[in-house]
Amino acid sequence: MFKKTHYFLLAVILLAAACTQQGKQAGKNDADSLHSLVQRYYDDKMKLFPLEATVNGEHELDGELQIDISENFRARLDSHLTRYQAALQGIDTSSLDANDLISYSMLSRELAIAKEGLRFPDHLMPIQQFWGLTLTLPQYGSGTGAQPFKNKADYEKFMKRMKSFAEWSDTAIANMKRGIATGYVLPKALVLKVIPQLADLSQKDTGNIFYAPLKTLPQELDSAAKKALSTEYAATIEQYVLSSYSKLHDFFKNEYLAKARTTSGYSSLPNGKEWYSYLIRYWTTTNLTPDEIFATGEKEVARIRMEMETVKANVGFKGDLPAFFEFIRTDKQFRIFSTPVQVLDSFRAIEQKIMPAVRQLYGHLPKTKFEVRQTEAFRAASASAEYMQGSADGTRPGIFYVPILDARTFNYTGMECLFLHEAIPGHHFQISIQQENDSLPKFRRFTWVGSYGEGYALYCESLGKDLGLYTNPYSYFGHLSDEIHRAIRLVVDVGMHYKGWTREQAIKYMMDNEPLSEAEAVAEIERYMAIPGQALSYKIGELKIRELRARYSQQKGSSFSIKDFHDELLKDGCVPLSVLEEKMARRFK
Repeated sequence: MFKKTHYFLLAVILLAAACTQQGKQAGKNDADSLHSLVQRYYDDKMKLFPLEATVNGEHELDGELQIDISENFRARLDSHLTRYQAALQGIDTSSLDANDLISYSMLSRELAIAKEGLRFPDHLMPIQQFWGLTLTLPQYGSGTGAQPFKNKADYEKFMKRMKSFAEWSDTAIANMKRGIATGYVLPKALVLKVIPQLADLSQKDTGNIFYAPLKTLPQELDSAAKKALSTEYAATIEQYVLSSYSKLHDFFKNEYLAKARTTSGYSSLPNGKEWYSYLIRYWTTTNLTPDEIFATGEKEVARIRMEMETVKANVGFKGDLPAFFEFIRTDKQFRIFSTPVQVLDSFRAIEQKIMPAVRQLYGHLPKTKFEVRQTEAFRAASASAEYMQGSADGTRPGIFYVPILDARTFNYTGMECLFLHEAIPGHHFQISIQQENDSLPKFRRFTWVGSYGEGYALYCESLGKDLGLYTNPYSYFGHLSDEIHRAIRLVVDVGMHYKGWTREQAIKYMMDNEPLSEAEAVAEIERYMAIPGQALSYKIGELKIRELRARYSQQKGSSFSIKDFHDELLKDGCVPLSVLEEKMARRFK
C-alpha cells in the first residue's frame, strides 16, 4: 500500500529520469548540430577556395578560381565567417565529447583569427617570390600536381581556370597600384626576385610548364580530337596565361620596382607592428609577444652553439666556430654528388634505412604512398625543400620536392634531418594520417596549423639517433645546423618585422650562427620578409611538443610508451598548441 510520500518520491524519480533523458537528448542535439555545422562550414569554405578543394580531392570545383584578392571576395568571406560565428554560439559545449570539443575549439579559433585578419590589407601586396597564385598556378597546370588531367573534361576545367587567372592578375595590378598610393608595397629586394619569375612564366615556349599537359593528352581521344584539344588548350595558355604573366612582369619592372620600399620589415608599413603581432598569433597559435619570442630565440641559439662547439672539438677541428662553418660550407668532402639522380637516390636510401626503427616509435603508419622528386626548374631557384601532400583517396602520393640547382654543390650534411622533417616521419606521416582519419570532420582532415605541423616536423629531426641516423658527426652537425636555423628565425623574423632590423643585419646574424652560404642566407631572409611570422611556428611548436614529451615521460616513468605518445600526438591532426596541450593531458593524466 502506497502512502503520499511514496507518490512524491516516485514523482521525483520520474522527473529526474525525464531530466536526465532530456539532458542526454540535448547533448546529442548539440553534438549533431556541431557535426552538421562543421560539414556545412567546410563545404562553403571549399566554394570560396576551390583551389584548396582540388588539393583536398574535391574535384567538383576544378574549373573554378577564386579572385580572393578582390574587395567583393573579402566581403563575402567576412559574411561567411560572421554567419558561422553566430551559429557556433548556439552550441552548448558542456555536453560535447573530447573529439567534438577539439572541433568546436578549432572552428571557433579559425573563424576568429580569419575575421581579424581581414583588418589588414594583405591583398594590396598579392605577389611575392616565395608563394602565392603566380607560383602555385603553374604547379596545378603542370600535369603532375593536384589538378587532374585524365580526360577532356579535366583539360576544359583547367582552361576555365586559366581564363579566370587573367581576371586575378588584372585585380592584382589594380590592388598594387592602391598599395603604392597607401604605403603598402613590397621591399625592393623581393621585387627583384619576382621579375625573373614572371619573365620565365610568360615565355611562349614548349619548355614553359603550362604546356606540359599537352605531352600526355588522354589516350581515349582519336587523333583529330587530340589535335583540336591541343590547339584550343595552347591558345588558352597564350591568350590568358602568358599575356597575364607578361602584363604582370611589365608592371613590376616598369612601375612597381621604382615604388618599392627600401625597408625590410612590416614595422615600416602603416599599422605594421599591430599587423605583425596578429601574424604571430596566427602562425604560432599562442599569445607570445614579439619580445618573448626574440628572447627565446637568443636563448636557443646560445644553447645549440654550445652543442656545435662540442662536435667541432670531437672531430678535432682547429679553429673557431665561424671557421668550422666555412669548412662545412666549402670542403669538397661534403659534396659527393655529380647528378640530381644521385641526390634523389640518396634520399630514397634514407627511407629504406630508417623504416624498421620507425615502426618501433610509431604504432600507426599512414597508407598514403610517398615519392621523392626534384623541384621543377621554373621555381627551383627560389624554392626550399618541401613536402606536397598526397590525396586522401590514395590516388596521388605525398611528394618530397628537392631543389637541385647544381648537384655538384649539394652538401650531404643536412640530408638526414631534412628527410626526417619533410618526409618520414615528419610531414608525410602527420598530414597523411590526418587526411586518412575519416572520423575527423573534413574541415579538420584538410586543415593546416603551422605551429603544430611545422613544430612536429622539427621535433622529428630530434629522432635521428633513435632511427639509426646521425652516426656521422658531420650529419649530426647538419641536424644542429638545421635546429639553430629555426632558432635563428625567432631572432631575425622579430628583428626585421618588429625591431627595425635591416635585411643586411638579419643576413649577417644568420651567417654568424650557422654554416650556410650568403646566397642561401639571402634566400632565407627574403622568405621571412615575404611571409612574416610563418618562420616562427617551427621552433615554437617544437618546444611545446618536447615539453609535453618530457612531462609525460617523467610522470609515467617506465610505463611511458613512446608509440602511444606519437600516436596520440598525430591522431587528431593539426591542432592549435593550446588544444594540443589539453588533449594530451586528457590522454596521459
